[in-house]
Amino acid sequence: MTDAVLSRQAFPMPRSGCPFDPPPEYARLREEDPVAGAVLADGMPVWLVTRHADARAALTDPKISGDLRSAGCPVPGGGPAIPPGVRPPFARTDPPEHTLYRKLLLPSFTVKHVKAMRPRIREITGELLDAMAARPGSADLVEALALPLPSLVICDLLGIPYADHEFFQSRAKVVLSRASSPARFHEALRELREYMIGLLAAKRAEPADDILTKLVRAQAEHDIPDEDLATTAQALLNAGHETTANMISLGTVLLLRHPEALAELKADAALWPGAVEELLRYLSIGDLVSPRAAKEDVRIGDRVIRGGEGMFVLTGSANRDPAAFPDPDRFDVRRSARHHLAFGYGVHQCIGQNLARAELEIVFEALFDRFPALRVDTPVADLAYKRDAALFGLHDLRVSW
Repeated sequence: MTDAVLSRQAFPMPRSGCPFDPPPEYARLREEDPVAGAVLADGMPVWLVTRHADARAALTDPKISGDLRSAGCPVPGGGPAIPPGVRPPFARTDPPEHTLYRKLLLPSFTVKHVKAMRPRIREITGELLDAMAARPGSADLVEALALPLPSLVICDLLGIPYADHEFFQSRAKVVLSRASSPARFHEALRELREYMIGLLAAKRAEPADDILTKLVRAQAEHDIPDEDLATTAQALLNAGHETTANMISLGTVLLLRHPEALAELKADAALWPGAVEELLRYLSIGDLVSPRAAKEDVRIGDRVIRGGEGMFVLTGSANRDPAAFPDPDRFDVRRSARHHLAFGYGVHQCIGQNLARAELEIVFEALFDRFPALRVDTPVADLAYKRDAALFGLHDLRVSW
């Protein structure tokens, strides 16, 4: 990668203007330099894949690795992709290791299984909305709904006591934050591992109908150590609540900023599944969660990426590519957006996508039905945004009705 290429931009790039939009530089790169050279905060050179077609190609090419241990695999803030001695979660490994865990877990996330979960998701949503309605006309939506809903659902699915949510969410925040010191990172990671290993032991003693029990039963057959099971459970727990919580909070603000679209959705509930796809495309909160590294020389678009070089497949840019989505900066709940890349693509595509879709469809329809006069009290420019672990979301969101 030449100095001329590297001098073009530092990465990640700041957002400007509307906080729901990706960095404006993405549009220029798609047009002028779709596989662009960039440099991270620590000086590490990376490539940025910005077009939809190139992103799909990169995410399905067997010569490109999604394993965080691969030489050249980057992280947004610079530094090592994964600390020495730490095993990555299964989603950040390659086949055949990745394939084993995916086969074990997939039956719990199929369309059929998630459909059977919908009554429970509606029940949880209703209870949380009841608790909101009992408050004196206002609430922090993140605290009251956006975070507890997916947390309760994933805890049910995994077989984790929700009473422990403050413990695991506080430790997960440390592990996911790029601002954590190495000592605090390792301490939080150790605490989470010990907690998960204790839960696995409890499932051996008292099996249940949950994912942790299924993993324990598969352990002997596949010779899986406790440490790997704990890492897998922890990754599912983190992914199962963090991303969906961000989508609920940001999606609520976005829908309230488009009252005409919201009115259409209230009038015709059949539009909600398509609207959720458009929300996923438009917000692309996991924009930077697809770090990759070339295992050997590979061509993406007109660029040859050498073996050992890292890249980010920018789903936030790909989802605003006009070649894939006409007038992509327009939020349109009637758009056919199912081919967005918010869940990734290829063998590493998010295993929980069916669950996330169900949660979002149920919570948005129920929220706006229960609180038709819902409004955000804080100006959008003053909302507290976060971008930890390459995710984009809200710290808090004060609403009233």
